[in-house]
Amino acid sequence: MDTSNLTSLPEDTLEDNEQRAPQQPRPLSAFASRPDRPPTQTSSQKYSALDWKGFFDQEEDIRIPDSDDVFHVYTAGTEGPVVFCLHGGGYSGLSFALSTSKIKEKARVVAMDLRGHGKSTTENETDLSIETMCNDVLAVVKAIYGDSPPAIVLVGHSMGGSVAVHVAAKRALSSLAGLVVVDVVEGTALASLIHMQKILSSRVHHFSSIEKAIEWSVRGGSLRNIDSARVSVPTTLKYDDSKKCYIYRARLEETEQYWKSWYEGLSEKFLSCPVPKLLLLAGTDRLDRALTIGQMQGKFQMVVVRHTGHAIQEDVPDEFATLVTNFISRNRIGPHGVEIPGLRRPSQTNP
Repeated sequence: MDTSNLTSLPEDTLEDNEQRAPQQPRPLSAFASRPDRPPTQTSSQKYSALDWKGFFDQEEDIRIPDSDDVFHVYTAGTEGPVVFCLHGGGYSGLSFALSTSKIKEKARVVAMDLRGHGKSTTENETDLSIETMCNDVLAVVKAIYGDSPPAIVLVGHSMGGSVAVHVAAKRALSSLAGLVVVDVVEGTALASLIHMQKILSSRVHHFSSIEKAIEWSVRGGSLRNIDSARVSVPTTLKYDDSKKCYIYRARLEETEQYWKSWYEGLSEKFLSCPVPKLLLLAGTDRLDRALTIGQMQGKFQMVVVRHTGHAIQEDVPDEFATLVTNFISRNRIGPHGVEIPGLRRPSQTNP
């Protein structure tokens, strides 16, 4: 299959034409001349991949006992509660890279590649049922921390937000101390599902290089922050030897049977979670009746983040990090849970 037309952008042909054009003689009149433009970055430099090491401290493969499942995680920070990040469908744990560089100053961060995404490898890559993904998260937490996990603030974007809500609503995570849901509301999400296959099929599916994929994600509008795209996009791809090009790692179009279950009943589940809650929305998303009443009753905090696309954590990482760390401090979430002023833990008392 010829993929050259799929991956070329208008700028490519412009650059080629500029390179081929013969040099024009300089105008004799000073008034007709214009200063030479300073050299600009080439497309491949501007959209070159960035290493995750500039944001996270380390990466690790978490092997789940009694299975062949291996989940890839990125970690950062040494103290405070754990901000456990779950990315959206088609993204990866590196979606939280830029925001992590700021969050890790006040908390620890763990960002995992969910099943069928990033560098994780599982027996069934397309089983994105909500039950399976919840069990994956709980298994990874247990594998990392054993039976005594530190205080955990679950942060989930889009599909990952649904997983975070379901994990929290199960009340199976004893140390859960907070919940942050990023740009997913039940009503809006369910209404958009009828368009999802069309959206997926209309994407460019083949890229001649990683740089081209990064460029397309930014120019196409799915991501608005070039530096975040340079870190996060490469792990959303894999090289297809038969087609001699890069394709998407996640086979989302094969998981349609699970989509509805991600979002049905999400509002009531979110409100039922017995921890402090923060809902971050891009633009003025409409709340359904349950969330509107819940917000009026003060059951959760909501912030509408302006001038951003769907991936708030990527488009405005500093603002996102500040919202998360402020949420942690306002709710007095420490490494062992909610800290009550004046109350010292037994382990901290003097002998």
